[in-house]
Amino acid sequence: MKQLSQEKLAQIVKDKREKLSLSQEQLGNKTKINRTMIGRIERKDYIPTVPQLQALAETLQFEVDTLFIENKPAVFTAFRGDNLTAEEQAGVNHLFDMMVAAKQQLMLREALKDDKRD
Repeated sequence: MKQLSQEKLAQIVKDKREKLSLSQEQLGNKTKINRTMIGRIERKDYIPTVPQLQALAETLQFEVDTLFIENKPAVFTAFRGDNLTAEEQAGVNHLFDMMVAAKQQLMLREALKDDKRD
C-alpha cells in the first residue's frame, strides 16, 4: 500500500511556491488555505485535506500521485531482552506511541463525558 509522503509534500510545496515567487500568504489566498497551514505543511506539521491537496496541486502545478511512496510494513516483535535491531526498536517505539495516544484519547473522552454530566 502507498502512503502520502509528508517529506515530499513539504519539499514540493516550498520549492514550487518559491519558484513562482509566492509568499505563504499569497499561496494561501490562491488556494483558500490559511497561511499558517501553508507554513505547517512546509514544516511537515500538517497533512492537508483532499480538497486542500487538490488546490495546492492545481495552483503549484504538480501531480498528486507523485507524493505517494510505498509503505513499509510495520515491524512488531516480541521482547527478547536488550538485543533488538534498530528496526525492531523503532517498531516497539511506534507501538508504545500508538498505545499512549490511544490512552490519551480514552482519558479525554472520559473527561468530556464527565463535563456533560455536570
